[in-house]
Amino acid sequence: MTDEYFMQQALKEARKAYEDGEVPVGAVIVMNEKIIARGYNQVEKLTDPTAHAEIIALTSAFNYLGSKYLPDATMYITVEPCLMCTGALYWSKITKIVWGADDEKNGYKRVTENNWPFHPKTEIVKGILKEECAELMKSFFRERR
Repeated sequence: MTDEYFMQQALKEARKAYEDGEVPVGAVIVMNEKIIARGYNQVEKLTDPTAHAEIIALTSAFNYLGSKYLPDATMYITVEPCLMCTGALYWSKITKIVWGADDEKNGYKRVTENNWPFHPKTEIVKGILKEECAELMKSFFRERR
């Protein structure tokens, strides 16, 4: 299993959000090369501004494991996490975060000015299937303008 494979799975989640009229962000959490949790944006559906893909996936993983920490897990996200999701990822102590497209408008870097907001032991990988992830977002917003 590769980063590309798991990012494809996150893209499947993002497409669910797209079909529901939600900002198309998807996430999966992997442990031992097995997906243990999935999430996609459900802000409109749940009338909850915290219902981001990452938060939904984290909650699902915590419930699955019966733990509040994910020290042996990797999250794959189609888009750079926002500051709220970055905070949740910090507290989860997740080992690795992989995302596709950067988000200059709403990503964590906009607020942190590139200071490291993740847990000190967290590894970051960026740009996996970047074009596909970015195109899904661009397509979504083109349709709504």
